[in-house]
Amino acid sequence: NVNIAGSHGGISVGEDGATHQALEEIALMRIIPNMTVVVPADAEEAYLATIQAAGIPGPVYLRLGREKVSVIKDKPEFKIGVASQLMDGSDVTIIACGHMVTRALSAAYNLKNKNIQARVINLHTPNPIDAGSIIKAAKETGAVLTVEEHTIYGGMGSAVAEVLVEEYPVPMKLMGIRGKFGTSGDPEALYEHFELTEKHIVLEAEKLIKRKSKSKT
Repeated sequence: NVNIAGSHGGISVGEDGATHQALEEIALMRIIPNMTVVVPADAEEAYLATIQAAGIPGPVYLRLGREKVSVIKDKPEFKIGVASQLMDGSDVTIIACGHMVTRALSAAYNLKNKNIQARVINLHTPNPIDAGSIIKAAKETGAVLTVEEHTIYGGMGSAVAEVLVEEYPVPMKLMGIRGKFGTSGDPEALYEHFELTEKHIVLEAEKLIKRKSKSKT
């Protein structure tokens, strides 16, 4: 039983640049048989994930970021392998992991101000994935948007798509790094560069809802 903790996940390391930004390792770890992959959203989840990982049979990869993030919830109900629903909604589901969870929540509140009810799911365990929560959300909202600071190829969004394409296909959009290496810069500038800010999440959610409406006609 080997537990691996990888730091500097995503683009939030900023000025350290491409050589220090891990943007592919979720995909690399997911393809290893029996590998559990966990991406905590904040310090509270990182602590709980570390404790729980020690009791899981087989190898575990913990993806950790460097940037400071707000604690989403004191004493969260965190269990490896079980997704956490942070907001309820019926118009669209936003699924995020790691540092993107706080941005997904912020985007959901912005959407609420536009009378759009977004469900937010913290998918902190891309592997093994909580297929039941994903299918339930797809059935109840009819559209799924995934958000991650990782390549969209083989990452958390791909894991969600693999579930839905077999079980319950709905209009879907994967937000993340698309065919690019990381780059050096201020973290906020990089989120803007890779179109992963709250405003970009809001925009993609609105587009997805329009696609959902068209698919019903």
